[in-house]
Amino acid sequence: MPTQFTIKNNKKTALFLGILAALFFASTFVLNRIMSVSGGSWQWTASLRFLWMLPILFVIVLIRGNLGPLFYAIKSSPLQWLLWSTIGFGLFYATLTFGASFGPSWLVASTFEFTIIAGMFIGLLMEKKGHRKGISKASLLFSVIIFLGIVLMQISEARATSVKSMLLGTIPVLIGAIAYPLGNRKMMQIAGTKLDAFQRTLGMTLCSMPFWLMLSIFGYLDKGGPTESQLLQTLMVAIFSGVIATLLFFTATDIVRTDPKALAAIEATQAMEVIFTLLGEIILLQAALPNSYSCAGIGLVVIGMLLHSRSH
Repeated sequence: MPTQFTIKNNKKTALFLGILAALFFASTFVLNRIMSVSGGSWQWTASLRFLWMLPILFVIVLIRGNLGPLFYAIKSSPLQWLLWSTIGFGLFYATLTFGASFGPSWLVASTFEFTIIAGMFIGLLMEKKGHRKGISKASLLFSVIIFLGIVLMQISEARATSVKSMLLGTIPVLIGAIAYPLGNRKMMQIAGTKLDAFQRTLGMTLCSMPFWLMLSIFGYLDKGGPTESQLLQTLMVAIFSGVIATLLFFTATDIVRTDPKALAAIEATQAMEVIFTLLGEIILLQAALPNSYSCAGIGLVVIGMLLHSRSH
């Protein structure tokens, strides 16, 4: 039976992995924006990431000798795997890359942090009736602090953005922010403890392939094949975000899967993506330094993060 020290140590490890995942996830927003600005098709930007991920993850799971249990799990409930993988990976990432076509990476990254609040409510709805513990007031407060910080970072930038760009850059991303925790948590329920993070990521990538193949066909009909730079940049996104970040995040959520409060804290670590994305824009896209609104927002995000981590 795990001791109190072991439990706390596991939560700290999960929080560290969550923050590390946020760093690698941030590369998605910056690279997607670079590809969008250079005229790359958003359909190819989305689908190529997962087309690259499939062989990479397949080799990793094959070397680990874990393909058999994965295929057995998928065969046991194929429709469930197809549905929730398409929502958790397909709908999530397609809306994210579409949003990058209409807004800067800071807007996409900050809007996506709605996933923190969405994750808490989705978790509550998924608990069986009679076993629902409710949302911790502290967790809700800390998440709201993070979200207010994110909103604050957008205020001054939003003034210089057209209404159309704001809507097309935010509404699809809000849909993705709901789809990601929904698909992830449903797959955690379906896979249970029988599959590790590598197997679950490969399984969801494999089962979302019909969606990506269809999207790539639309991309070809829209703008032809992908550019050489798009092929390279999507490979980087596949490795940094699709493989490394996703595995880190899934491992973190698996560690605290039975603790709703700690799970909410892990999902809250993804707010760090905004800060990492901002730094990435400054370094790679020569973006302007953050103004007073952005600095205040970053401060709220960090405070909310620290409160979340200390409360669990």
